[in-house]
Amino acid sequence: MEEYIVPLGVSAAIPFGGRHLSSVALKISGDLMLLDCGEATQFQLRAAGVKPGPLRTIFITHLHGDHYYGLLGLLATLSLVGRTTPLTIVGPADLEAFLRSVPTYEGRKRSFDIRFIPLASDFSSGVVYHGDTYTVRAARLDHTVFAVGYRVDVADTPGTLDVDLARSLGVVDPVQYGRLKMGEAVVGMLGRVESSDVLGPPHRGASFAYVTDTRPCAGGQALAKNVDLLYHEATFLESEQHRAVETGHSTAKGAAEVAESSGARRLMLAHFSARYPDCSVLEAEARSVFPNSMAAVELKRYKLKEESAAGQPSES
Repeated sequence: MEEYIVPLGVSAAIPFGGRHLSSVALKISGDLMLLDCGEATQFQLRAAGVKPGPLRTIFITHLHGDHYYGLLGLLATLSLVGRTTPLTIVGPADLEAFLRSVPTYEGRKRSFDIRFIPLASDFSSGVVYHGDTYTVRAARLDHTVFAVGYRVDVADTPGTLDVDLARSLGVVDPVQYGRLKMGEAVVGMLGRVESSDVLGPPHRGASFAYVTDTRPCAGGQALAKNVDLLYHEATFLESEQHRAVETGHSTAKGAAEVAESSGARRLMLAHFSARYPDCSVLEAEARSVFPNSMAAVELKRYKLKEESAAGQPSES
């Protein structure tokens, strides 16, 4: 099953020019995740045709409102439609009080449980969530408040089974083919056959890094290392670099330098200041450093891992 993201909001601080506040939907192996949940996220999910039923986890980077004010409406809607599946939320520890307060004020109980995984203010880096086929880790970023970025790594899958070779070694039972694909040894008509004898190299799992809001920093660099798709904030052009440093953000050039130095395969820019109605100027600046860069487009679907034309992160 392919893995993909849908940028739901790419605007910094305020909605502007049809751009919405920060959120990305990520689909892996049937699970839906959200990275940040800015205002109007639930509307953008609907506009993108992404059903919230498979939503398992929400990862919040930091407690600036443009990254989490959409939680209230989304959680209320999920409860009103009768969701019963528990939901995991990962984020700064202070988010917990916010989550607990809402049902109290409304005088009603949610229809589902929330499992909150707090990241304390002294958190540096580490694994924060395990899915069935993927792992999520976080690393501290360099913003004006405590902030983290996230990286999702999908597990490798077994290589392709050489059926003709397996048959030549005396394995003819389809059930045994399945066991070989799972990495198990089987006993065929000619003796024991190891999976390594008949399987090709493992298929490398896809990876995705979500790095915002931050100045270029070691934490973001670590998350981006050799990643298939790096989603990195690019709030300003390099001409406003002083403003980026002052406000805890990155320029398009800075994001591209992170991608280049970390060995990322593709770079997707987002979190654009309202001073740039046309994001192509940010994209052009990034491409001058890292050619395989592009500005994220809201509601488009992008595969995490795919060979594509130079300079164009692939769309599915």
